Amino acid sequence: QTLALLLLQVAYVVGCGTPAVKPDTNRVVNGEDARPHSWPWQISLQVKHGSRFHHTCGGTLIGPRWVLTAGHCIWPGDVYRVVLGEHDMSKEEGTEQIRDVLRIIVHPNWDIDFVAAGNDLALLKLDKSPIMSDSIGVACLPEAGEIPTHGSPCYISGWGNLYTHGPMPDRLQQALLPVVEHSVCSRSDWWGINVKSTMICAGGDVVSGCNGDSGGPLNCLGQDGRWYVQGVTSFVSSRVCNEVKKPTVFTRISAFTEWLSDVMLRY
Repeated sequence: QTLALLLLQVAYVVGCGTPAVKPDTNRVVNGEDARPHSWPWQISLQVKHGSRFHHTCGGTLIGPRWVLTAGHCIWPGDVYRVVLGEHDMSKEEGTEQIRDVLRIIVHPNWDIDFVAAGNDLALLKLDKSPIMSDSIGVACLPEAGEIPTHGSPCYISGWGNLYTHGPMPDRLQQALLPVVEHSVCSRSDWWGINVKSTMICAGGDVVSGCNGDSGGPLNCLGQDGRWYVQGVTSFVSSRVCNEVKKPTVFTRISAFTEWLSDVMLRY
């Protein structure tokens, strides 16, 4: 607990959760292009296929050399890299920085065959810190046990499919997903027992995350005016992306503060 608070304070010192470019929170449609570099902690996790790297998941820069993503994004033996400062995948914008992954620590209780058990987290240690800029910054982490209230306006961001079996967009997308409290999300006609108290649900109408958004952040504005990453995208309905009463489900970061602290201090 003390270590967790210490890390939170360190994050404050480096000015977490305060993007130089303010996110566009005015329009609310079924997902839209994000304002370039308004989510500066959003990274692209890329996996090597042959001689080339391809986007596979999102992730969040939570410390100078630490990226948080989902456990299900990591496959043993694969080679990964992290691209920071990315917005439009189709072109070089001059803001991108590429870092190799030095170490991967998947949560010890994550089980790819039992997604509903939770613990869908992985920490990636970068080979070296990126140079912080208007396009690259660190997200704030919530305090241990903090749970966003029902209806809180949070934003998902990522390069996920725009709709079921749709194309992957070139430009970073965002969508407003209001938080659905656990007592609602765990109802039998919602997600039922698939949703644990260590998870957060958000959305559940026509707007939802899709495949490529896995591992990416659920960005929620704190009362202090900073952006906090409250969740890591874990799963959506396997039938369609945007299913009523099937909100996107996230691993709740505040349930894993101690684990995050332990790993970042140990490595």
